[in-house]
Amino acid sequence: MRPESIVFAIAGTLFGLIVGWILGSQQATGAARATAPVTQQASAAPPSGGGSQPAPLDQNRVQALRTTAEQNPQDIATRVQLGNVYFDAEQYKDAITWYEDALKLKPSDADVSTDLGVAYYYVNQPDRALKQFEHSLSVDPKHTKTLLNMGIVKAFGKQDLAGAAAAWQQVVSLAPASPEGQAAKKALEGLQNAHPNAAPGTGGR
Repeated sequence: MRPESIVFAIAGTLFGLIVGWILGSQQATGAARATAPVTQQASAAPPSGGGSQPAPLDQNRVQALRTTAEQNPQDIATRVQLGNVYFDAEQYKDAITWYEDALKLKPSDADVSTDLGVAYYYVNQPDRALKQFEHSLSVDPKHTKTLLNMGIVKAFGKQDLAGAAAAWQQVVSLAPASPEGQAAKKALEGLQNAHPNAAPGTGGR
């Protein structure tokens, strides 16, 4: 899963304590490109995918991957790579096409499912993103990066602060010392400071 597959956000006064986190999970291959954390202003609409310049689209690589995919209809890895290439270039509609193709072949891949959910969010489809995250959790109920992203989409895409707090609390309960757990704890603290009734606790204090 892409390290870029994260809904990056600073929610102005709401989440002033949250500073550029990375929510995407790593691809099993370990080939995901490292990138610096990026912050974004909160908005009801999805932010652009990370705030920095997108990676240039390598047309030669895209063509080679597409040829391989067309010649091998059951090749999941190549389809995921195509999704990643398009995601890095912030061409989310194309990324969605290839992630969906990969998931048709392997619906049980929680990482790719969550990447797809984040891509849906970036094309302003928060409901579809949440539904995809639910699928990820049906595969792996303890997938903390999915839960972290779910909280962000609920908070920023749906203005569901209670739902966001519940998702982040799960992350803290599951993996308090992990980067996801620390990010979720900061999110809960920021939410509690701004809206005490929305976040009953920070799960770590």
